Amino acid sequence: MANKTQPTDVPVEEFLAGVEPRRRREEGLALLAMMRDVTGEQGFMYGTSIVGFGTMHYRYATGREGDTVKVGFSPRKARLSLYGLQDSTDAAAHLAHLGKHSLGVGCVYATRLSDLDEAVLRELIRIAYRRGDYDAQAN
Repeated sequence: MANKTQPTDVPVEEFLAGVEPRRRREEGLALLAMMRDVTGEQGFMYGTSIVGFGTMHYRYATGREGDTVKVGFSPRKARLSLYGLQDSTDAAAHLAHLGKHSLGVGCVYATRLSDLDEAVLRELIRIAYRRGDYDAQAN
């Protein structure tokens, strides 16, 4: 079974222009600039609310597989969702120094971008973007 979320043709800037509240929109634009700088890619919309950079293939032990973004973000109303940052073996050491955040199954969450150490965030983005396809241990 493949991932149901897929890339779209919606321009990233068009999506970000409609993000509310204003602070979240500004944080989204800042993350877009940061991820563009670190990855060298322009980014693309992945589904209706995720800005992605790079793609990778994953395969779980259960046989489920699909494609997803290497790294990405979603400027959601309640908090920022950052994708791909905790999926490498190097991530834990960096996450300890990232700043105020919480972890979900596949996301790093932050209430404010200003709560995060920018240098550490850039390093996590770099690590996440450079990784290749992987076999996941969980389902």
